[in-house]
Amino acid sequence: MFKPPRLPNIPPEILPLRARHFRLPKTLSAMRHRNFRLYMGGQLISLVGTWMQIIAQGWLVYEISHSEAALGIVGFASAIPALLITPWGGVVVDQVPKRNLLVWTQSTAMLLAFVLAGLTFSGVVQVWHVVLLAACQGVVNAFDGPARQAFVVEMVGRDDLTNAIALNSMTFNSARILGPAIGGVLLAAVGAGWCFLLNGVTFLAVIACLLAMRLPPHRREVAGISPWRQLIGGLAYANGLREVRALLLMALVFSLFGISYSTVLPAFVDRILGQGASAFGAINAASGVGAVTGAFIVARWGDSGRRGRWLTWAALSFPVVLGLFAVNRFYGLALFLAVVLGIGFMLEFTLINTLLQTHIEDGMRGRVLSLYTLTFFGFAPFGNLAIGTLSEWWGLSQTIVVSAALCLSLSLWIVLRTPELRRLP
Repeated sequence: MFKPPRLPNIPPEILPLRARHFRLPKTLSAMRHRNFRLYMGGQLISLVGTWMQIIAQGWLVYEISHSEAALGIVGFASAIPALLITPWGGVVVDQVPKRNLLVWTQSTAMLLAFVLAGLTFSGVVQVWHVVLLAACQGVVNAFDGPARQAFVVEMVGRDDLTNAIALNSMTFNSARILGPAIGGVLLAAVGAGWCFLLNGVTFLAVIACLLAMRLPPHRREVAGISPWRQLIGGLAYANGLREVRALLLMALVFSLFGISYSTVLPAFVDRILGQGASAFGAINAASGVGAVTGAFIVARWGDSGRRGRWLTWAALSFPVVLGLFAVNRFYGLALFLAVVLGIGFMLEFTLINTLLQTHIEDGMRGRVLSLYTLTFFGFAPFGNLAIGTLSEWWGLSQTIVVSAALCLSLSLWIVLRTPELRRLP
């Protein structure tokens, strides 16, 4: 039976006395850590802006091009750098202070948002501008993603890790509710440029909160080993554990065939549901409501010892609901199905993350989580490009149904091939 390694506890002396004795409900137990409270506050503000930009960027590209393929190309450009850079990003994460790395990535993302705002306000923005800036953002994300994931344990320690991952996901998806709702209103009222500008401003909140944290001195996990050997060692470690290998493979399938539908969602709302920008924002917000619900479920009951079983049900249920979403033509039902998709997405996303973090050694954390970021986000461009291109040939609904069928069959194959996955606590 696989025995998870012990994770490091944050020494209590680095926490203020009030935080050490602060009592919170189990659902919010990770919030007793001051650093994590700062992180969550800054994240919420910044992610609201990020979701505003996602909504505005997708609609802007579709408005300029009226092409599903263009939407797929932008999605491809935003994620393809992760395919090449993210594994090396994990090596960097294991070597440098994660807080400093996050300050750098957030500052760079802020600059990119301001550039896109300037191009939009000046009236010269073209699809290739968006593609180029999306690719630059992908480079930033190749370092930002693994750093975010690995930084959680430094803020809360071992005991509150599962709860912190769930609350982090809840924050992400609370922003996913607020951001599209605000972005949809601003997009319709004043245009995409203001969404991009406000997104740039919101990065200041997370940068300030990161700088305000009190952290122990950074300790390098690996010393005297070349980056290439560190990379190969991380790959060999992940491949040698059946459960870890299955979790990464499940993340890959979900990335390629599960969540890629969101790339063509602007066209789906316009052509299939016959709605506009406000409805596009509302469907994204509805999915965010479901995702927050899913994160709450994990935060409240995630330590019940049934995470492997929950993951199995989420992986097999999500593509079925996605197929129903694809063939539906009613806006009201689409909102309801978006909520269910959000629940399924967040259960799978959070449970894979949690199970990985509790089944890996701390010295391998950055490298294994970079592989998780790679499988979940780095291979997404191929799914984005395929669904965008095939939607123009086959039709939107038909393409999403095929994608859902592939997601279901491959997820079932992983579950049957790795039965111990269902028994993970």
